[in-house]
Amino acid sequence: MHMTDRGLLALVRHEGLVLGPYLDVKNVWTFGIGHTAAAGPPDPARMPRGMPADLDVGIREAFLLFRSDIVAYEAEVLRAVKVPLEPHEFDALVSFHYNTGGIAKASLTRHLNEGNLAAAAQGFMGWLRPATIRTRREAERDLFRDGRYPTGTIPVWAVDRNGRVDFSRPIRRLAEAEALALLRPGSVPVPLPVPTQPPAAPSWWQRLMEFFTGKATS
Repeated sequence: MHMTDRGLLALVRHEGLVLGPYLDVKNVWTFGIGHTAAAGPPDPARMPRGMPADLDVGIREAFLLFRSDIVAYEAEVLRAVKVPLEPHEFDALVSFHYNTGGIAKASLTRHLNEGNLAAAAQGFMGWLRPATIRTRREAERDLFRDGRYPTGTIPVWAVDRNGRVDFSRPIRRLAEAEALALLRPGSVPVPLPVPTQPPAAPSWWQRLMEFFTGKATS
């Protein structure tokens, strides 16, 4: 079982998109669409600081990493949950787990496995640290309970070399069609501009992945 397109868009919308390493509200180094070292390499704390020279390439690389990360979170939700799930329920649970890492120990999972959907839905609201996460928890609860998906554009945020994100105004907003093209390559044309000349040298992302994996990227 995998997240639906609407579920993936909802998750990306919750996380937002930061094109360089940043410190989140818990002072954890994070990159792109909520990627931390807990999800595996690359470690954002060791990534080059600041914004990429090419924003379009940076956006693609962040989505590439997100697509790699989400597979493990989907699998962990399926291992923890022992009952059949509707697609919207699965989407909500993966979003919750992607943010908290707590699907295996959350009371909502126990309630769900016992067949108590109402208690499972309310269990989302037991995870409210920091307090600013309340809006997201409510959205995940409503998605799980009612199949209500959030809509809207995907904000892209700038970050400085000290890991501080400028949340005053997004530097770009991705339409759902643009984000979906990056989430599901080949499903629809990617409308972001494509450089007319190939890069003369590997990107910082390629160099970084070579460093962490020991394999050359192409």
